[in-house]
Amino acid sequence: MAASNKTFDDVKKTLLSVNNLTKARDIIEFYNTWAESYDQDFESLDYHGPRHVANCLSSGFLGDRETARVLDLACGTGAVAELLKSMGFKQFVGVDGSKNMLDLAAKIGLYQDLKECMLGYEPLPVQAGWFDVVVIAGAMAPGYVPVSVVREMCEVTKPGGYVCMGMRASCDNLEYIVELEQELNLMEEARLWDRVEVKEKVSWLKDDKEGGRYIPGVVYLYRKALQ
Repeated sequence: MAASNKTFDDVKKTLLSVNNLTKARDIIEFYNTWAESYDQDFESLDYHGPRHVANCLSSGFLGDRETARVLDLACGTGAVAELLKSMGFKQFVGVDGSKNMLDLAAKIGLYQDLKECMLGYEPLPVQAGWFDVVVIAGAMAPGYVPVSVVREMCEVTKPGGYVCMGMRASCDNLEYIVELEQELNLMEEARLWDRVEVKEKVSWLKDDKEGGRYIPGVVYLYRKALQ
């Protein structure tokens, strides 16, 4: 992987520039060009999103981890899969819109399959009711993954399986979270799934170079109804 000599401010500017994009195709192209330095750039931001999602899922999961099929959406270079592997999970399928990110994810050797797909703009290229776990960390925001994708997440999960979603809760994402929670509640009222846990105001990533302030985040864990 190419070394990154960017400063904290450089990386923050990069992150802000991609967050200002509104077209999904433009975002995908940005991530294709960012892929090689992505991990190192986010390390400089002390990015905790994948760990919060992995920890939330691990604390609530009651099944057999070795046989559980995990669908890692917006998988990027594979950070969530690497964490879940250390927690006992072994079977992973990754989906991402960026081919270059998928190429890097393939190199860690954890995924049995990797699929290119623009979430919310193309149908999920996986079988309905197939996965014990569906996870997504960090991609749920305006211009990235539409709220409507949560219905697809539920559809591809087995009865009794788990869906774990994490995202930043910064000011620019609060309207998205309100819309998301409305959809989550409607799905719960329809008895499609039950809420297991919500972790609010977790430290998502650094907001200043000294590390004294963090952008907050929120993680949701649901279990699909057995019926």
